[in-house]
Amino acid sequence: MKRALISVSDKTGLVEFARELVSLGWELLSTSGTMRMLKEAGLPVTSVSDVTGFPEICDGRVKTLHPKIHGALLARRDIPDHMRQLEENGIGTIDIVCVNLYPFRETIAKPDVTMEDAIEHIDIGGPSMVRSAAKNWESVTIVVNPEDYATVISELKAEGQTSRETRLRLSAKAYTHTAEYDMAISTWMRAQAGLPEKLFLEYDICQPLRYGENPHQDAKFFKTPSEAPYSLATAEQLNGKELSYNNIQDANAALNIVREFKDKPFAVGLKHMNPCGAGVGETIAEAWTKAYEGDKTSIFGGIVAFNREVDLKTAEMLKPIFLEIVMAPSFAPDALELLCSKKNLRVLKVNMDGDVTKQMSCVSVNGGLLVQNQDLSICPLSLDQCVTKAKPTEEQMKDLEFTWKMVKHVKSNAIVVGCGGMLLGVGAGQMNRVGSADIALKQASGRTQLVLASDAFFPFDDCVTLAAQYGVKAIVQPGGSIRDEDSIKKCDELGIAMLFTGERHFKH
Repeated sequence: MKRALISVSDKTGLVEFARELVSLGWELLSTSGTMRMLKEAGLPVTSVSDVTGFPEICDGRVKTLHPKIHGALLARRDIPDHMRQLEENGIGTIDIVCVNLYPFRETIAKPDVTMEDAIEHIDIGGPSMVRSAAKNWESVTIVVNPEDYATVISELKAEGQTSRETRLRLSAKAYTHTAEYDMAISTWMRAQAGLPEKLFLEYDICQPLRYGENPHQDAKFFKTPSEAPYSLATAEQLNGKELSYNNIQDANAALNIVREFKDKPFAVGLKHMNPCGAGVGETIAEAWTKAYEGDKTSIFGGIVAFNREVDLKTAEMLKPIFLEIVMAPSFAPDALELLCSKKNLRVLKVNMDGDVTKQMSCVSVNGGLLVQNQDLSICPLSLDQCVTKAKPTEEQMKDLEFTWKMVKHVKSNAIVVGCGGMLLGVGAGQMNRVGSADIALKQASGRTQLVLASDAFFPFDDCVTLAAQYGVKAIVQPGGSIRDEDSIKKCDELGIAMLFTGERHFKH
């Protein structure tokens, strides 16, 4: 009779799997908690202690670490001397191992976890059995995930054994299981011991991409194991062809901007990871109208994101425009039907609820990796931050808040200009700040009551002088230049209000 050893923490589907094995003539071996569950289900099961002839000791810390278990797993069936040694020592083979490990990650995630509790959730016998079975995959089937139960049972029913391809695949999954487990333990233990930090990254394949930034570059899209809000990795695509590398980069940038706006309906248009139009309104349709009117030219072939459900009125305004992607937390049924009539338009439903504070930003450099917290900070504005004689009006303060949130998502050196809850000019990525200001102000020319935001301080008063020529009435910037007084003096001469936030938002 073939034997299966079952000892799991995740008991999803366990009884059904074990019952199928028994019906196929397999003997079940098990340990403590798992054995109790199988017996309560009325299944015949043999204790591992009866196999080893040795009781579980040290509060269950030692139960499967025994030659009668690991010999049964590691002996090669194609080597006669291995099989002779098993027979001489009264060891029967074990052909299926169903094991998953103590919930260490879940334990250390508890805010009040103690060192003692964490240590007790470090599995020893489990990983040892998994690795032994996985090493001998030619003969032993190792199952660490309940999602594989159905495949194993199906093949046993059809052929009496699992296929070589399945055993190899399950072996690879088993080593991944133990690697991820050890990674979590190592990271936590190093932190407790005060050792220099090591960074272990864990990502699962989300999808292969046709190519990267350019057609000659290979690319894949990976995702974190846990779901994250404002993420393309977990977005539901409702229409259109698959996303490209550049689509994902741009859409991610758009979602980061949407994340700033929660209080009122908001829309943003984006090209090449910079906003080309944005607006807040009383309705999502009004927000989109402002975003579109801000730059009707650049939005061609762009990406649009909303922070509220897209209704039919908004969809009707979107349909005539050539867009790559439309994203929102939801779509009204008639709006979705209209947008999906454009077969190449990618329509994405994105989860916009949840905590984003633990998300990290990683950028590869030659021979290394830069890691930082995401720039989630945004300094609230108040009149106390005003450093000039002129003070912003209530409406100007609203526009300063709006432009201040927008400028942090524009490539440095960054200047944005707006008014009335509407983005009117964007100067991005120039090698000097006045160059960015010139681009943004020219784009916004002809409008009145403009406000201007800068992602970093003004090194000279030239940006103030230029802003005045275009009718800018209020400015928000971090301050911190050794020549701040020059900019303040120039604002006072020209009757411009200026706020210093003390918070820089470089974006490289």
